[in-house]
Amino acid sequence: MITFIISLIALFVGYQLYGRVAERVFGPDDRPTPAVSHPDGIDYVVLPGWRIFMIQFLNIAGTGPIFGAIMGMWFGPAAYLWIVFGCIFGGAVHDYISGMLSLRHGGCGLPELTGRYLGGGARKFLVIFTMMMMVLVGAFFVYCPAIILAGIWGEKMMWVIIIFLYYVATTMMPVDKIIGRIYPAFALSMLFMVLAMGVVLFIKQPVLPEVWDGLGNWGAERLGLNQPLFPALFVTIACGAVSGFHATQSPMMARCMKSERQGRAVFYGAMVTEGVVALVWATISSYFFFADGWRDVCPPEVVAKFEGQDALSLIQFFDAPTVVNIVCHSWLGVFGSILALLGIVAAPITTGGSSFRTARLILSEAFHLKQSSARSRLMLSLPVFAVGIALLAWQIGNPSGFSTVWQYVAWGTQVMAAITLWMCTSYLTQARKCYWMTLLPALFMTMVVVDFFFVSPTICGLSETLSYVLAGLVTAAALVRFIIWKKGLPKEATEA
Repeated sequence: MITFIISLIALFVGYQLYGRVAERVFGPDDRPTPAVSHPDGIDYVVLPGWRIFMIQFLNIAGTGPIFGAIMGMWFGPAAYLWIVFGCIFGGAVHDYISGMLSLRHGGCGLPELTGRYLGGGARKFLVIFTMMMMVLVGAFFVYCPAIILAGIWGEKMMWVIIIFLYYVATTMMPVDKIIGRIYPAFALSMLFMVLAMGVVLFIKQPVLPEVWDGLGNWGAERLGLNQPLFPALFVTIACGAVSGFHATQSPMMARCMKSERQGRAVFYGAMVTEGVVALVWATISSYFFFADGWRDVCPPEVVAKFEGQDALSLIQFFDAPTVVNIVCHSWLGVFGSILALLGIVAAPITTGGSSFRTARLILSEAFHLKQSSARSRLMLSLPVFAVGIALLAWQIGNPSGFSTVWQYVAWGTQVMAAITLWMCTSYLTQARKCYWMTLLPALFMTMVVVDFFFVSPTICGLSETLSYVLAGLVTAAALVRFIIWKKGLPKEATEA
């Protein structure tokens, strides 16, 4: 618990100190924001600051900082360091700089920003890549919640249709009609769940592994995991540390802000809040798997079922959604079950809806199409819905097959994070600002995603040593390329 407490304090201090450093480096001013200079009543709508924060938090969070943190802690206490340092120096800076750049450039999305600072080739790649990611996320977050809801009441296909119709409405309607009204309430419920679970942790004061007990791969030693800590930990915990998915969602709120000075609270603050969520659930996971907490929260018949079995069967049975459901019900009773339901069902549904809306916005920018009329939004959304329905139909027919595809989504998220950090580095360098703030995280994330590409058994499946060498060479080549590019820049600064 000492590591948990120190980590909480570190996140708070990081927001207050390093968040101000990031703000000073970027330099927000009083220029008119997109929502003020050209409101359209659909996507460009001024919203109250607290609503923007709540929507941003829910858009970037969803179930990511819960499920990812639970699985990430399987690797051991090293997960604490990744959440804290990754969030403060990587994820929050990534979210703040990219969000503020979107704000400066008319609320444009990640592909357009990337094209501006990394070139047309990067823009074309990200248009395709982010569209693919958004539709995959949207389709995945239809079927899984539908299965859970069908277990409570109704038929699975009924819930699939209802959730997808909600996605259609979220994608088509003005941002202040559904997202602006419903998302803050769901965000509050998630925050209340995390607060309640944190309070119970402090009450119980369980004896947990601390970082000084060892930063090795506890999953391999105690749970039978067959994955190297590096890079698997840094891909498993994305939301809560560093996630490129956030850069696709921030433009939605950049189009709703009244002032640039809201940026630190909205972008940096929402990311740090997500880090707190990840920290709480990582600690609960540590309690559950490493302190035999599962024996305390599971019914006697379940405990008896796993007596004498190996640890690998334990993590295979107690997947992340199951851990959330069991712990919430055990610690908070019926009320906790309702909160768990909101976390497992409402959060992915809202994330899926935002993903489809983001896909529409990316398409509108790529083809320079206005979105003022309902007809134009519908015509642009129809291809997105069609692909989503096709993926959904395939998932329903092959429920185990999509889980394989989903493994690539986590890696794809971190690929977007690396690209976004390089984009931010390009801006800061051209503007003659402190580019080290994003260069170092960009190099680290490049190493992570390249190493994972080579070592993952579902991609290349190379040995750990060879993967490290190849990833190191690619990262070094990226650094050399950056140095050469930087030397060729004009001496005068180029502002956003």
